Amino acid sequence: MSPIIEITDAAINAADTIIIDARGGADAHQRYLAGHLPNAIFASLDDDLAAHPDDPAFGGRHPLPAPEVFAQTLTRWGVTPDSHVVIYDDKNAAMGAARLWWMFRAIGHQKVQVINGGLKAAIDAGATLSTDDVQPTPADVPYPNPSGYSGTVDIDTVAAAAQSDEQMVIDVRENARYLGHTEPLDLIAGHIPGADNLFYGNNLNAYGKYKSPNELAAIYKETFGDVPADKVIVHCGSGVTACHTLLGMAYAGINEPKLYVGSWSEWSRRGLPIAGENK
Repeated sequence: MSPIIEITDAAINAADTIIIDARGGADAHQRYLAGHLPNAIFASLDDDLAAHPDDPAFGGRHPLPAPEVFAQTLTRWGVTPDSHVVIYDDKNAAMGAARLWWMFRAIGHQKVQVINGGLKAAIDAGATLSTDDVQPTPADVPYPNPSGYSGTVDIDTVAAAAQSDEQMVIDVRENARYLGHTEPLDLIAGHIPGADNLFYGNNLNAYGKYKSPNELAAIYKETFGDVPADKVIVHCGSGVTACHTLLGMAYAGINEPKLYVGSWSEWSRRGLPIAGENK
């Protein structure tokens, strides 16, 4: 199953498809109520897709919820291991949609896809939006507790990888943040020394949709050079937008790269070396 689905795909309207609106931001639920895909349930980036950090220096601003807590959330949403789940947000998948897709895949759930172009693609296609506050029907049987999230690395692994010629750390933030010219969210500007920059916006075409798998594969392979895909680590500010690039990689048939969940929000709070034009 492709990780990307087009808004015109009939499966989106199938009776057994669970549609999840995963837009983020403090006013996300208000925006959801102003208009969302029919039958879509709302997922909160801060409350459902992340734990509330005691200290962002250990886990970052959006640490993953405990696996058993995520399983409880899936049960509340009516999701079973066999459910077909379709996710979207209003930021071309860069906010919550790709993060939730990654979480599903990291616990082994296979039937999960992200709408290419998100809410804008639906509006452009003439979709009629709903303002109902859709309440899911919990599953009769609890979703099995996952053993953990596969495909993650910790801060020590990232530190070693960034200094290795045989590994690669990719920072998907805007170039100005990577260079340390600006930092709107975290305490210190800059980047992890040795990390390469590949802005997640490069995944998209002029219409806000993912480029073709072949185009994406060419971008990533040029970036990787001789580094094998399973030696690549992707991060962003807090482990959310990095999933946009991991989704693009999966769409291109590259599933091996890892996620550094803590990302810059963790690294920048630990007193570790920092690179950037102003450092």
